[in-house]
Amino acid sequence: MIRKTARIALAATALCAFAAEAYAVEWNVSVWGKRRAFTEHVEKLAELVAQKTNGEFTLNISYGGLSKNRENLDGISIGAFEMAQFCAGYHRDKNPTITVLELPFLGVSTLEQEVAVSNAVYAHPAVQKDLARWNAKLLMPSPMPQYNLAGVGDAPTGLDSFKGMRVRATGGIGEAFRAVGAVPTSVTATEAYSALESGVVDAVAFAQHAHLSYGTIDIAKWWTENLNPGTVNCPVVVNIDAYEALSPEHRAALDSSIEPAIQHYLANYGKLLDRWEAVLKEKGVQKVRLPESELQAFRDKAAAPIRDAWIAQMSAQGIPAQELYDLVQETLAKTR
Repeated sequence: MIRKTARIALAATALCAFAAEAYAVEWNVSVWGKRRAFTEHVEKLAELVAQKTNGEFTLNISYGGLSKNRENLDGISIGAFEMAQFCAGYHRDKNPTITVLELPFLGVSTLEQEVAVSNAVYAHPAVQKDLARWNAKLLMPSPMPQYNLAGVGDAPTGLDSFKGMRVRATGGIGEAFRAVGAVPTSVTATEAYSALESGVVDAVAFAQHAHLSYGTIDIAKWWTENLNPGTVNCPVVVNIDAYEALSPEHRAALDSSIEPAIQHYLANYGKLLDRWEAVLKEKGVQKVRLPESELQAFRDKAAAPIRDAWIAQMSAQGIPAQELYDLVQETLAKTR
C-alpha cells in the first residue's frame, strides 16, 4: 500500500512537471544594434509579460543574432522567430501601406502624435491585410521624433547646399532630399557610421537616439536642428500563428503590456531629448538652423509632390492610399 501510494505520488509529480513545462512559452525576438531608446518598449514588454505570467511566458531579445534588420519581416513570415522590429523604408515593396507614415512633412510634431497616427494606420483593414501576407500582426510602433542631418564638410546654409550632397536617408525622407537635389542612399543604420567616416555619404538622417547609438554624432561637424522632414516608421510585429497559439492568459498578458511599454518608451525618450543639447556642446557639433523661407521652399518642393505621387502609385496597386493619408491627417487633428 505504501509502495502503491508512492508510485501514485511520483506519477502525479511527473505529470505536474510535464504540464508546467508544456505550459511554458518562450518567444524569440529579433531586433538589431544594441539596447537603446529605440528598443526600450520591447525590453519593457518582455519584463511585464514575464512578471504577469510568473515567468511562464518569456521573450528572449536578440540584438542581431537571429537575423539582419532588412530580413526580419522575412523571418517572421517563415516562423524563424515569433517577434521582430523592422523599418518600413527598408523594403517599401513588402509593406506599402505603412509607408504612408514615412511621407515627408506630414505635420507630426510629438512622439505622442506619432503613436496615435501609427496605431490608427495599423488598425486599418487594408494595412492588416498587407502585413498578413508575411504572417505578421502589427503589435506596436517605435515612435521617433523628426529626423535631422548630422554631417561632415561645410554646414548647409540653405536648400542649394543640399545639391549633390550624399545623404543616408530612407523612405519618404530620402525622396524629400532627392527633391532638393541631394543623392539619397539607404545604407542600414548599422552601416551609417562607416559610410560617414569613409566618405560614402556626407550626412546621415537619423533621430537623436540613433545618432548617439551608432556614433554618427561623434564624427559629425554639424547638425540641422530644424529641417524636420519626417521620420521613419518601425513597427514591432508578431508571427500570427504564434500569437494565435497563445493561451488566453498569455495573450492577455501580452496585449495588456503594450500600452505601459509604450509609455515607458516615451518617458525614456524624453530624458534622451533633454540631454541632447549637452551632447552637442560636449562634442563640439555646430547647430545649423535654416531660415523659415528655406524650410518653406523645402516643403513646397517635397511635401505635396511626393504625397501626390505616393497616392497615385499606391492607388494603382489597389491600395486605398487617399483613405490612409486622410486617416493620418484626421488622427493628427484629433490628437492636437
